[in-house]
Amino acid sequence: MQIGAISARTEVHVETIRYYERIGILPKPSRSGGGHRLYTRAHEQRLTFIRRSRELGFSLDEVRALLGLAGGHNRNCAEVHGLAVKHLDEVRQKIARLQRMEGILDAMAAECAHGTVPDCPIIEALSAA
Repeated sequence: MQIGAISARTEVHVETIRYYERIGILPKPSRSGGGHRLYTRAHEQRLTFIRRSRELGFSLDEVRALLGLAGGHNRNCAEVHGLAVKHLDEVRQKIARLQRMEGILDAMAAECAHGTVPDCPIIEALSAA
């Protein structure tokens, strides 16, 4: 299939597919006589794997590691588990930081007079040393 078709099937943008090829996370497809990329079912499966991994927040390096573990003859579920648990911990840390930010922003917004007063508490809080 050509790049437009695989893009539609995998919900991965054409430019992203080309980028994945350039960085080596997606093998380069063969070309037609006219120079068009010709993707296979294996490319489709790999792109779906990459997209789903990225949707879960895995970095490209982590995706590369997962692909290496998934494609090996001696798959090691313990290593995959380790990567997933490490990533889960990072996600939980991000959530905690976002919750702290939410609390701070909520408190700053609650102090705002919503008017045109010269001293805006939000600007003052952001400017404070």
